[in-house]
Amino acid sequence: MTGNGSARARLLAELTTVSRRYVASYALFNQAVADHLGLHPTDLQCLNLLTLERAPVTTGRVAELTGLTTGSATRLVDRLERSGYVVRERDAADRRRVLVAAVPEKTAEFGRTWERLGGDWSTLFEDLDDTELATIVSHMRRTVAFSTERIDRLRTARTQPPPGG
Repeated sequence: MTGNGSARARLLAELTTVSRRYVASYALFNQAVADHLGLHPTDLQCLNLLTLERAPVTTGRVAELTGLTTGSATRLVDRLERSGYVVRERDAADRRRVLVAAVPEKTAEFGRTWERLGGDWSTLFEDLDDTELATIVSHMRRTVAFSTERIDRLRTARTQPPPGG
């Protein structure tokens, strides 16, 4: 920790404000991309997460990735399938299992649309050195881990009875 207390307090306050603006701007950008593609924002992010998976996944995994119930995840997959972004296929190793696979041509279209609308994000980082980039990557990893833990906490609290009740 460096700097005096009041300077650090000001920076932390600014970080709180800019973080809220960052999250809001990203959510609004996500909504705009989803609108452009004719998708729900949650469906768009599910598609995003599916493209990060190494292989097709079960609907149960879709539920885990999105935090939805299995019923809601099934309806989400139904919508993505109707839109042509995913297909359901039988697992070759276990024919009882059905896997959800992203359609490469449609995900490529999704990627092109994302780039066209979002521009080249890498230009935001051209003036940063490797140490600064590593700090941003570290921050994002920590934020994802923190958010995941908080999401789990919120979902657990939602399923617990209120205190004294």
